[in-house]
Amino acid sequence: MKVQRRGPQRRPSRLSHRDRTAKVSSATRFLQVDVLGAALQRGGRRVLSNIRWQIRPGQRWILLGANGSGKTQLLKLIAGIVRPTPASRPSLRWRLHGRWHDVPLEIKQHIAYLGPERQDKYERYEWNMAAADLVGTGLYATDIPLDALTAADRHRVWGVLGRLGIEHLAQRRFLELSYGQRRMVLLARALIARPALLILDEVFTGLDLENHALLVRWLARLRGELPLVIATHEMADIPATATHALVLRAGRIVYRGRMGSAVREHFGARAGGGAAGRTARGRRAHSRNTGAPLVRLERAHVYLEGFHALRDVSCCVRAGEFWVIHGPNGSGKTTLLRTLYGDHGVAAGGAIERAGIRPGVALEHFRERTGIAAPYIHAGYPRNYTVTDVVLSGRHASIGLQRPFNRADREATNRILRRLGLARWAGRSLAQLSYGQARLVLFARALVRDPRLLLLDEPFDSADTQTRTVLARELRRLASLDVAIVVAAHALPDWTAYATHELELAAGQVRYAGVARSTA
Repeated sequence: MKVQRRGPQRRPSRLSHRDRTAKVSSATRFLQVDVLGAALQRGGRRVLSNIRWQIRPGQRWILLGANGSGKTQLLKLIAGIVRPTPASRPSLRWRLHGRWHDVPLEIKQHIAYLGPERQDKYERYEWNMAAADLVGTGLYATDIPLDALTAADRHRVWGVLGRLGIEHLAQRRFLELSYGQRRMVLLARALIARPALLILDEVFTGLDLENHALLVRWLARLRGELPLVIATHEMADIPATATHALVLRAGRIVYRGRMGSAVREHFGARAGGGAAGRTARGRRAHSRNTGAPLVRLERAHVYLEGFHALRDVSCCVRAGEFWVIHGPNGSGKTTLLRTLYGDHGVAAGGAIERAGIRPGVALEHFRERTGIAAPYIHAGYPRNYTVTDVVLSGRHASIGLQRPFNRADREATNRILRRLGLARWAGRSLAQLSYGQARLVLFARALVRDPRLLLLDEPFDSADTQTRTVLARELRRLASLDVAIVVAAHALPDWTAYATHELELAAGQVRYAGVARSTA
């Protein structure tokens, strides 16, 4: 792709009436981005090399590549969140309102960037405002509300919530929402500012089938010249209106141009590694209530900040069973998983029983034989922790290194790092990994104690083909050892190669609990 050099800016001549009208045209209202051989280093390691790319108004770009290929860092580069490695000449510039900018200070407020790290930020700092107030912060480019919204502001907030079909979430507290519901609220926050460039990093992660379809339709209906960049691992996430694609491999561009055969080849190369069911080889034998009970819920009700999240839920997970908890966004899947683990209590009138836990025995004894991997744990980890430290902390079921560790702990950590192919990352910090790579590290943390019970919240989200293959292999291995596994997922069909049992939730209530119906 050739990038034409531009000479010094000329003083504009007197504008005609037609020219003055054209000042609000797409050429000035929307951003053009020129990336002119940019490079980026993080932690002394080169993550992007010689990136040449131009984004023009009206273009809809799809950004593809494996975990760790540099997608998120490239998106942050064009959003002005990170700066390229210093070079002898400017390697990145933005054009808005007819002017070129070599630094992002004046244009960052016109770029809407939404990725999983922003969502984690609210969890990390416990910013738990009403969804409508959070959306309103997009009008003023702040993280939290600084002043009360005006009547005009609230009108715009309700308008964007209505367009996305989530106005029913307006008064709910953000941290009480499901992962997918939070993603939709943050999308509304990005859109309310009427950006000049929209950047979506794995925006479909955590969405159920209904919200996924809604967002795809919304993107397909986009008209006008708003430039758009979407990073994804899934063919199903690409809207019909996508015009261009860029494919990264190890920080370098291997394809840049119109949507076409290169994109089909990219997805063809990873066919068979997408959903859990396509990755599995064969079906595991069904466990039919023959193992010892590990955790049991009886008529459980769970409240979160006054919200009735689970209603009259009963189930029993036994050794060797593979349970899939499924249902739409907001149905209570993550809440149920965290209740089993002990993060949420059961209200009076219901009960929870855990193997080995009696009066006077600390819950930690159960947690030390229970592995859990979930987005909220990812959000809670300091970004400067190394891969080794994160996995090592799983030996004591802690977030962070809060106790002394012995030789056995370190040997177990090294074994799981080698088994999952993570040893080469051992000294890297979480900040130096992609989101998908970090999810694999959190999976290793869940396994390091050789758990009897494993709780997983959407384990394949943000994972590329290679990562999914590693995860699928480990799930098959654990199933063969009679480890009980409970997965929260949006849809059961993706897990039919594994599931022995299922629990379907809707609005916090059980629709079905028992042997998986697809294999009964």
